[in-house]
Amino acid sequence: MNALTNKSVLITGGGSGIGEGIARHFVDRGAYVVITGRREHNLIEVAKDLGSQATYVVGDVTLSDSRKKMIERAISHGGSLDALISNAGNMYRCDVQDFEEEKLIEIFHSNVISGMMLVKEAYSALKDSQGCVLFVGSVHTQRAFPNASPYAATKGALESLTGVLAAELGKDGIRVGCVRPGGVPTQINVRAGLSTQEESDSRIESMGNLHALGRPGTPLEVAEAFEYLVNAQWATGNVLTIDGGLGLGVTHE
Repeated sequence: MNALTNKSVLITGGGSGIGEGIARHFVDRGAYVVITGRREHNLIEVAKDLGSQATYVVGDVTLSDSRKKMIERAISHGGSLDALISNAGNMYRCDVQDFEEEKLIEIFHSNVISGMMLVKEAYSALKDSQGCVLFVGSVHTQRAFPNASPYAATKGALESLTGVLAAELGKDGIRVGCVRPGGVPTQINVRAGLSTQEESDSRIESMGNLHALGRPGTPLEVAEAFEYLVNAQWATGNVLTIDGGLGLGVTHE
């Protein structure tokens, strides 16, 4: 039996990109998965394709009522909650001279505060299951890209949060981890209105020479790291880098 068989997993932002890749990987290995997001048509399409072991909740992680619904649905669908994968987030990039305070607050709300509040909401269920919380970091904390300081700051916060929560929740049997991906095709820049999907995909592809392995990654390759952390019973407080060597600072000709 695969170690993910019958695990109950909640994946926020599961309608596309890395979240969708995790959902597909986990369902293939026997997990019961609930995906969430704000765009119902994406969620319907992905959940239908994944079959009866997957379902969805339309909601916004920045809203308390939505977070409660997400946790409740995951428990009812899988019978418990073994893993909370806090993947939902947004992008805000601009020159420092163009910072808008309201937008900075918004991105910290969506990328950091909402995940913290989901942990609070899921605490009792995760304590009962001796489960785990997993965040999504970013290679932006390892390799500086100009104009991306707002996004990088939120990901740095999540990586710091991983260690502090691991120290705090370990006594309750709850493990906490974070996966730090490199260049992977997603819809985050499209949702933020920064590019078209074609432009976004082209940009990621053009970054292949910045990866030590010479290419961007895929959501399914990142999902393998999440599978490891869900199953690694003596791993907590870890930030696991899965970036094809992008953070090493190598540039291939």
